[in-house]
Amino acid sequence: MAAIPPSSVALRPATPSSAIVVPMSFSLHRLPSAPRRLCSLRLASHSFRGCRRGAAGAVMMDAAASNYAKALADVARSNGSLEATLTDMEKVDRLFADPEVQSFFANPIVAPDRKVQLVKEIATSCELRPHTANFLNILIEMRRIDIVKEIVMEFEACYNRMTNTEVAIVSSVVRLEPQDLAHIAQAVQRLTGAKNVRIKTVLDPSLIAGFTIRYGPSGSKFIDMSVKKQIDDIASQLDFSSISHPLD
Repeated sequence: MAAIPPSSVALRPATPSSAIVVPMSFSLHRLPSAPRRLCSLRLASHSFRGCRRGAAGAVMMDAAASNYAKALADVARSNGSLEATLTDMEKVDRLFADPEVQSFFANPIVAPDRKVQLVKEIATSCELRPHTANFLNILIEMRRIDIVKEIVMEFEACYNRMTNTEVAIVSSVVRLEPQDLAHIAQAVQRLTGAKNVRIKTVLDPSLIAGFTIRYGPSGSKFIDMSVKKQIDDIASQLDFSSISHPLD
């Protein structure tokens, strides 16, 4: 059975007073004031306009996503909203996981004004920061909204580098309690020496019980504490080849 996509749960276990931060559900509060323009994002985009996936196009696309993400991260750090902007980008990522939303913004026939209007509605309902909403408008204007999910990934990487944060993906059959996730975060922190640890949770019924932890560069480190692994280990040590079926 396929695993259910991860939820965005973040923990900061570095000190006893550190709190677990869970992104708020979407609400209907209005944004404070009109967003200001991010000129650096405009300038960075011209070199990459028109790039498409292909042999060299994929590299150019990745470079464009990285440049946009870094520019946004720099703005967020300068105004002291790096953590809040990360939460914004997680909301954007979930929104663009909807094929209909993705199709709407990627459709060249849809007028830019309609896309900007939808961004305004999204910003209001999701309580996005003004510069995050403006960032989406710039992507629309520069015809780069098609790489928004790649930008989200690059932004998270920028955030992790800026804050010395390790990301760990914890998979389990049922949602783990906050205190259990905090203990896991502390264990990952001891293993990696990271200043902060962010936990992303995934529901995976195939594990039967227990949990797994994946962390490190590109998820290269893996800890398996699931019942499924225990059963597989036991099965690998037993030889059933000599046991005859009763009907044989």
